Amino acid sequence: MSQIPVTPSKDKLLDEFNAVVSETEQLLKSVASLGSDQAGVLKGNVDEALASASGQVADIRERFLAQASATAKATDDYVKQNPWQAIGIVAVVAAAAGLVAGILVARR
Repeated sequence: MSQIPVTPSKDKLLDEFNAVVSETEQLLKSVASLGSDQAGVLKGNVDEALASASGQVADIRERFLAQASATAKATDDYVKQNPWQAIGIVAVVAAAAGLVAGILVARR
């Protein structure tokens, strides 16, 4: 099974999002002390930052969808090539889940 590498990590994505949010907060706080001309420029900067963030989120979404699609296709191919092994894996997972559920119920 091959997986498509996802470049941005969750931490990097969170850091970028927090940076955009903090920059936007700073820009909005400074709007109150500016004149109307400067406020227009500031609004343009905020619009650019939000458009950039939106584009990054769309790119990341596309990469995750591509990875999910590739993973689903690889899983489908594996199951078609190895049906009995797939049934065995599902049986083991179901037995483990049943065992855990039984232990949890018995503890109450």
